[in-house]
Amino acid sequence: MKRLTYLTASLCLAGNITLTAQVWAAADTVFVSNHVLTMNERSAEPMAVAVTADRISWIGAVDDYTGQIDRKTEVVQLGEQALLPGFIDAHGHASFLALTTQLANISSPPVGPVETIADLQNQLRAYIDERNLAPGDWVISQGYDDSLLAENRHPDRDDLDAVSTEHPIYLIHVSGHLGAANSRALGRAGISSESPNPSGGIIRRRPGTQEPNGVLEESASYPLRKYTNSVVKDPIGNVRAAMATYARNGITTAQDGAASKEVIDLMKAADKAGQVDLDVVIYPAAQRDPEGMMAFAYGTYDGRVKIGGVKLMLDGSPQGKTAFMTEPYLHPPHGQDAEYRGYPAIPQVRVNDLVAKFGHAGIPMIAHTNGDAAADMLITAVREANIQTDHRTVMIHAQTVREDQLTDMKTLGMIPSFFAAHSFYWGDWHRDSVFGETRALRISPTASTMARGMIFTVHNDAPIVPPDMIRLLWATTNRITRSGKVLGKNQRISTYDALRAMTIFAAHQNFEESDKGSIEVGKYADFAILSENPLLLAPEDLLDLRVNATYSHGVQVYDRKEP
Repeated sequence: MKRLTYLTASLCLAGNITLTAQVWAAADTVFVSNHVLTMNERSAEPMAVAVTADRISWIGAVDDYTGQIDRKTEVVQLGEQALLPGFIDAHGHASFLALTTQLANISSPPVGPVETIADLQNQLRAYIDERNLAPGDWVISQGYDDSLLAENRHPDRDDLDAVSTEHPIYLIHVSGHLGAANSRALGRAGISSESPNPSGGIIRRRPGTQEPNGVLEESASYPLRKYTNSVVKDPIGNVRAAMATYARNGITTAQDGAASKEVIDLMKAADKAGQVDLDVVIYPAAQRDPEGMMAFAYGTYDGRVKIGGVKLMLDGSPQGKTAFMTEPYLHPPHGQDAEYRGYPAIPQVRVNDLVAKFGHAGIPMIAHTNGDAAADMLITAVREANIQTDHRTVMIHAQTVREDQLTDMKTLGMIPSFFAAHSFYWGDWHRDSVFGETRALRISPTASTMARGMIFTVHNDAPIVPPDMIRLLWATTNRITRSGKVLGKNQRISTYDALRAMTIFAAHQNFEESDKGSIEVGKYADFAILSENPLLLAPEDLLDLRVNATYSHGVQVYDRKEP
């Protein structure tokens, strides 16, 4: 049936008889495609989809849409292009992505040009020259990857001193969990041979001494991270650039995980300035100020920004070898013995307290949990909290979650959100250096999760890797590494099921399944228009897909101009 708005007109006639006439308003836009993936059906069908204001108002056969239009209605004929619900960023960092627009690109291919430490140094020198940075100005960059550098190691303070001793330099590791600093930056942050390792972090030292070598793990990098905003010249403009990046990738709902109060204020200011044209769900970092977190209004959009819940940090990074594991790493990192298993960010008692606090207050939680030992910590805390509501606690990354843990998560009503892009970006590294073959073959175990009938999501964790939803779809279905090897064929899933994890399942994760995630009457007109029907492509060919257009709340926010 039509779901169209109407006007009511009252006509006063002789004898005080009143007649009421209904005047039906036509749709603003009608999309007509031979391939509409509603995500309620496992196939794509020829359909017409009408949009009135920001909602889907009618869905029907391609020959029946004329009843929905008038001369003002825009009819978008898509032909063989596919119409899908807009992609939902199940986990990422919108404000961090905004920041990276101001940083030197020190990533390795295919994201950046750096293959050696010399390449990295040259990128930093060029950045200093291009920006005409004065002595004392900070040089902040993100994305270096020791696993892909020819030297197979982190750049240290000596490497960065060779770039400049006049500028404090701080590099953020691709994982976001480690960093490298030159001598001037270490001095600015007060890190010296007298500095002890902080709780939940390690200051790496020069061999045989207590002198920092410049590489900082986890919380040890916090004194440097506070300087990252020093390079920002136009914070609201950077947010606008981040929104454009999401839109180019078909994303209509983005996430900002582990946000600070300052970031929340920035996002709201950018929205009020008209620079946010997608929905952004924010999860502030709970550990910094748990009492302060209780004062936020959760679950309701203020403009295009919503505080969806809180984020907990339980451990580190598998590619950085700081994730908390039950079994030792295949090759331990610098300075660690053969029994090294990583370490937790906070103790179990703290996790228990936080989960109980927020769970019983009805505040949704997402928890960064990479290693299986950290997964045990979260599962234990949720079980002991005995939350009686539909809490949907999300295990972010869940890279090494075991079969028994998946069973426990289903029983407890938890949702795994897998960093499925890892199979491509770090699959070879995980197999050959981090976990060994047996454990590496089942990272991000999507097939095991599906076999239990569980809802799950997949993500890119932008800007750790770009928010490229097509590559995420390809990586989830193929599990092909950089070297072209399949990493765990038994964990591959179908294209349709991977799309569910990026649309309707992701909407469910955000408690937004009544408004988003599928093409249904009454839901938001959030669409990704793809160059062709992904269900008709062989999984290995999914990288040939292109996002041709993106619509958020019925408004076009991206149009791919090139053929």
